Amino acid sequence: MLRREIPHHAREGRVIRVSRSHLAPAPLADSDELTPLQPTQPWDERMQPLCYWNDEPVALSVESKPEESWIDGRQWLGELPASWFSLLSTALQVGAWLENHRFCGRCGEKATKLEAEFAMHCHACGHRNYPRISPCIITLVTSGEAMLLARSPRFPPGRYSTLAGFIEPGESAEEAVHREVYEEVGVHVKNLRYHQSQAWPFPHSLMFGFFAEATTRRIHIDGVEISDAAWFSPRQLPSLPPPYSISRELIETHLARWR
Repeated sequence: MLRREIPHHAREGRVIRVSRSHLAPAPLADSDELTPLQPTQPWDERMQPLCYWNDEPVALSVESKPEESWIDGRQWLGELPASWFSLLSTALQVGAWLENHRFCGRCGEKATKLEAEFAMHCHACGHRNYPRISPCIITLVTSGEAMLLARSPRFPPGRYSTLAGFIEPGESAEEAVHREVYEEVGVHVKNLRYHQSQAWPFPHSLMFGFFAEATTRRIHIDGVEISDAAWFSPRQLPSLPPPYSISRELIETHLARWR
């Protein structure tokens, strides 16, 4: 449904309005379906041609402040079918890049948006800036059927999730798994197995999902990024991450093996 081709020759089409991880809902005059795709309209020079969605050209309108009726990106992902994830994550990540990189990071001069690619070019010093993508690992640690899940202080009450963290400069994804798991819960792991990846547009992460087996079940939380961690059996689970997340995908994949 999503075609990753920038429709830079188009002069009109659908529009997604985005600001600070919020997207505007389209008017419901012609349809009762909730959608972030605004009706077909002329594009102005401030809009960023984005992609094709069901062969229709789509542009992004990045606005300074979300209105009260605008909906947070996580809520959009929770309410729309999974097939929308690629479009919403692309819009949110490109929107964050445009909002945060209007000026050159090298010399401070105003940057110019290029047409044929996602790039901001500085004519003063020649520096070219592309959308930022931050690689992360996210790992389900297991011991037999049991899963090691943890809580961040930012989570809703009762929710537990898999362990995650950013990959550091010069570090492989596998090295990051070992380091992050040990830093957060004090557990060494073995038998790492890559599962799949997911773009995570909050604001610009790319999550690499792994399974790993614990060498011990003793937990020692860091007390900063992790407020609690525990082993859970498939028969007694806490509140879990939302279905659209790779964290939930890892958990459901593991549960399916033990059903």
